[in-house]
Amino acid sequence: MTTATIDQQSVYLIDDDESLRTAVSRLLRTAGFDVHSYSSAAEFLISDAPKARGCLLLDVRMPNGPSGLELQKGLMRQPSPIPIIFMTGHGDIPMSVRAIKDGAFDFLTKPVKSETLISTVLAALEVEAAAWESSRRRRELRSRKESLTPTELAVFSRVVAGHPNKQITEELKCSERTVKAHRANVMSKMEANSLADLVHIADELKEIG
Repeated sequence: MTTATIDQQSVYLIDDDESLRTAVSRLLRTAGFDVHSYSSAAEFLISDAPKARGCLLLDVRMPNGPSGLELQKGLMRQPSPIPIIFMTGHGDIPMSVRAIKDGAFDFLTKPVKSETLISTVLAALEVEAAAWESSRRRRELRSRKESLTPTELAVFSRVVAGHPNKQITEELKCSERTVKAHRANVMSKMEANSLADLVHIADELKEIG
């Protein structure tokens, strides 16, 4: 049986069927996942789970409170929504297409085979981990750039554009020694080990805007 290998993430299970919650929770915990279960969308929303990392196993139809599809709409408005796996015995093709179009990671019909459920959860957590790392990287690069002084920022943009120090001194009307000092500060603050590193970082910043 596949075992979980991703740290700092949890599986959040929402289903009004207590026996199913117990069985699925036991299965996933045996596979190595950290599992938290809820009997309704409302119970999930009042917990800290919506702000946590991981993935969500969600029933489509629940008698009390918002349905799974309604909860999905709300969660997808968040800046970094966790992957949602619908797991239901009432699904049909139009419903599954709607859920996927609205951003669901997958749509599984009960009863779900153990291996299928585990592999789908693991895949969702891997996607979440990659998205979280990408978001962390974007925040980190923006923070580094914001630490630059206006003059360092001017040197940074010119260095990555391929301007030699002599040209930068003329453009900024300062000494070459001053440019070299600012350039060293830029390399340090941007945590670049080489000009190539600095150019790659500049390209990443352009991509994230």
